[in-house]
Amino acid sequence: MSSSESKNVTVVPVREEGELLQALAIREVVFIEEQHVQAGIERDDEDSRAYHVLALEGGHAIGTGRLVMLAEPPPEETGRWAEVGRMAVLQAYRRFGTGSKLLEELERQARRNEASGIVLRAQLAALEFYRRHGYQPFGAVFHESGMPHLEMRKKL
Repeated sequence: MSSSESKNVTVVPVREEGELLQALAIREVVFIEEQHVQAGIERDDEDSRAYHVLALEGGHAIGTGRLVMLAEPPPEETGRWAEVGRMAVLQAYRRFGTGSKLLEELERQARRNEASGIVLRAQLAALEFYRRHGYQPFGAVFHESGMPHLEMRKKL
């Protein structure tokens, strides 16, 4: 796949159960199969109230992410905040801008919801990706699902 093919990637909101099942299937491949996250941790109650998106290429779902509006802002912050999570792109489609397109759509939704900022828990391997999108590390490294993570925040 050439980088020009990434132009064919579109990001759409999940609108019905079949699309949500595609998003969950991508998460299963990336988190449960590749990264060995326990299924009981990967799925949670937030899925039912989150704004989910799918990245599509040639009619196939290749990536996903979700946005959850938080009940309370993170410590030391004010206003409405959102949390980006469960960002996953199938291995063959990584490094072609798919993750950026997913993140940009989730940020647009956060702005539509009048969020003043976004918080996320980044795997250390993805730190530079989020830095390029304006997220700043916050706090100390912690382990989640057996992998080192760092909280990151971005004001909108």
